[in-house]
Amino acid sequence: MGTLASVLEQEGFATVALSGVRGQIETTSPPRALHCDFPLGRPLGKPNEPEFQRDVLIEAFSLLEEPAGPVLVDYPISIEDDADAPLSCVIPPSDTSDRNPAASEALGLLPAWRRTQKKYGRSSVGKVITAEQVPDMLDLFTRITDGESWDKVGFPGNPIKIAADIKNFYEEAAISLNDNPPSARSAESWFVTETLGGQTIQTARIKMKEADVDFDIWYYLLPMTQHHESEQDSL
Repeated sequence: MGTLASVLEQEGFATVALSGVRGQIETTSPPRALHCDFPLGRPLGKPNEPEFQRDVLIEAFSLLEEPAGPVLVDYPISIEDDADAPLSCVIPPSDTSDRNPAASEALGLLPAWRRTQKKYGRSSVGKVITAEQVPDMLDLFTRITDGESWDKVGFPGNPIKIAADIKNFYEEAAISLNDNPPSARSAESWFVTETLGGQTIQTARIKMKEADVDFDIWYYLLPMTQHHESEQDSL
């Protein structure tokens, strides 16, 4: 970001960079930068606080008045965020059918996901599968945990993208199960450590790794920060 800002400045465009990692912005040294000590992924601070976010932008654009650079200014307010702490989220009762537990859990979450989708009018689910297909895909991941080869269970597309759809489904359902917006990675951590769906994909990932499946297949089933090689690691 800092390097790009310098290139744009050389072409006559005035720039201001928002920094979330001080060491990085100090290294690239853009002409003007506002360092914000906020959780990664939230460059303007807390969601649903437009006045705070507007103040961050005003502070950033005020750096355009500086006569010379490089200029690096710290935003005066820091935001601490338990980014990796799982949500405190009550999961609705699972579907009472004879499906496997992870699939039943996902069926029970469908109403919450639909409420979120209706409220916001959009969804990140849909790279390969629909929300209604999530339980079926968890059936396939469960077969991998039981020892079946990943390429024999019948995935309808790239398993990495399917796993991402499942994760997004759970995280979007969680929005309607909480009064406040989830913090940076709390919904992700909740999915991986607190739900049967997340635990199923985690176990399938480990099984695929142990079976010497190609690195690019098993490694990206979950974000790197959520790789736990044993149940104890996820506690």
